[in-house]
Amino acid sequence: MKSKKAKVIVLIVYALIVIGLMIYAAVDGAAPGTAWSLLPPVLAIVLALITKEVYSSLAFGVLIGALLATSFHPLQTMNTIIGNADEGTGLIGAVAGTAGVFIFLVELGIIVALVNKAGGSQAFGRWAAKHIKSRTGAMLATFALGVLIFIDDYFNCLTVGSVMKPVTDGHKISRAKFAYLIDATAAPVCMIAPVSSWAAAVSDYANQVNGYEGKGLQLFINAIPYNFYSLLTFVFIIAICVMSFDYGSMAMHEYNAQYKNDLYTTGERVDKELEGEAANPKGRVIDLVLPVLVLILVSIFALIYNGGFLDSSPANLDPESGTYLNFIRAFAATDATVALPWAGAIALVFTIVYLILRRIVTFKESMEAAPKGFIAMVPPILILTFATTLKSITGLLGSDEFVQNLMQNAGALMNFLPAIIFLVAVFLSFSTGTSWGTFGILIPIVLPIFHGNPEMQVIGMSACLAGAVCGDHCSPISDTTIMSSAGAQCNHINHVSTQLPYAMTVAGVSFVSYIIAGFVQNWLIALPIAIVLMLGTLFLLKYITKNRQKAQQTTK
Repeated sequence: MKSKKAKVIVLIVYALIVIGLMIYAAVDGAAPGTAWSLLPPVLAIVLALITKEVYSSLAFGVLIGALLATSFHPLQTMNTIIGNADEGTGLIGAVAGTAGVFIFLVELGIIVALVNKAGGSQAFGRWAAKHIKSRTGAMLATFALGVLIFIDDYFNCLTVGSVMKPVTDGHKISRAKFAYLIDATAAPVCMIAPVSSWAAAVSDYANQVNGYEGKGLQLFINAIPYNFYSLLTFVFIIAICVMSFDYGSMAMHEYNAQYKNDLYTTGERVDKELEGEAANPKGRVIDLVLPVLVLILVSIFALIYNGGFLDSSPANLDPESGTYLNFIRAFAATDATVALPWAGAIALVFTIVYLILRRIVTFKESMEAAPKGFIAMVPPILILTFATTLKSITGLLGSDEFVQNLMQNAGALMNFLPAIIFLVAVFLSFSTGTSWGTFGILIPIVLPIFHGNPEMQVIGMSACLAGAVCGDHCSPISDTTIMSSAGAQCNHINHVSTQLPYAMTVAGVSFVSYIIAGFVQNWLIALPIAIVLMLGTLFLLKYITKNRQKAQQTTK
């Protein structure tokens, strides 16, 4: 009762603050390109964390953003919310712009339902029970698979989730911890892999800056040792798995999973649509591994094919080298929202045919799996629709102009600037839910600031990329965060609230590391110091956590 009353009081205070801000905005005028542009997503995020309900929170953010964008005109507000497909705005624009992602989600959901029906997941679980003997081993295996799938974050989240869920469930790892392991290896590994859709996007943004044409990929590679957030996230995961301890709200989820056999703790059991199937005794490990392997291989081919790898037209001829698009350049030109859906379609058809030929699933049963897979993916599709709409409305309010002005006014603090860039990128990515949009805004600003100092230029660009990943990692409206919840079949707010303390710990160490790097300007010195700081922080947290537990036991 007390907690409910406290929540009501918090919501009343929150409502009064929002009403006050909106009255002020109506009187003063919410000019584009000011701090008002980040108000809608911040309000949505805060409300989601208070209420633990994501749909209404995102819808509320969309409404507030539309009101600010239209100066509180009712009819224009509705037009802004509904949007336009051609302009890529509103709900219609969100559905049109992310239709490829929706299709890929549904395809993955159907493949998972088929594999479950065939008994492949259960067979893999039995195999893992024999070969992966401990919870630590299961978590490290999940981490390792996430690192191996470095091509694309969407693909990473859903594939690791479908493959490793039987293993983590078998070792009583909470869905919140499972979702964190997926999320913590999706965007971070893509951001330090030269052959990935993320590397391609970063290179493309850098190449568009005057004086840096053709240097984008080299800048990206040089920035990898300074990408403290991504690298320290890996150190963090390995350390907490080996040290076998958790803190914050994650500790409660892990305790309930181990000792109460409750993998969820709170929230709806979002994978109930895929449960209740009797285990097929004919299922084998290959029935899970082969569809996933086909999906991986076809996705790689689809990504480079969409990027023009096999296109020998004059438009794809490099005048300098005299050669056509290579593997790296094909990734730079690809569109994952087009490539992944048709790769998923091929993998889905292969899975159906393969399982029918194996005589463990009939054609009728395979068709029955389609609506089950679709229903399982409805929550992430809804969240992604609202989140994308919120991003587009934030863009209408001029968030890019606001950040550009903010960065240009900070140029005097040269040695501290990497740490400042990191914080700005974290805040912008967290508020807008897009890492790509964040480094798309910041890279053209950051590179000219450090012109004439190549090492600081690399550090600054890396701080921008690391901050973008960090904010994206924390934000409940980030597509990668949404995909991780979907991949782990975890309640979205549970994932966000349990992940936030972990991500903020790594972010804090990364911030200090960028201050050090700004003065040292040598990754051979700065990176080892950052790793030592990360490990030292974890040992300190473990010591504090143990002492707190002892004090609670003594009190009882």
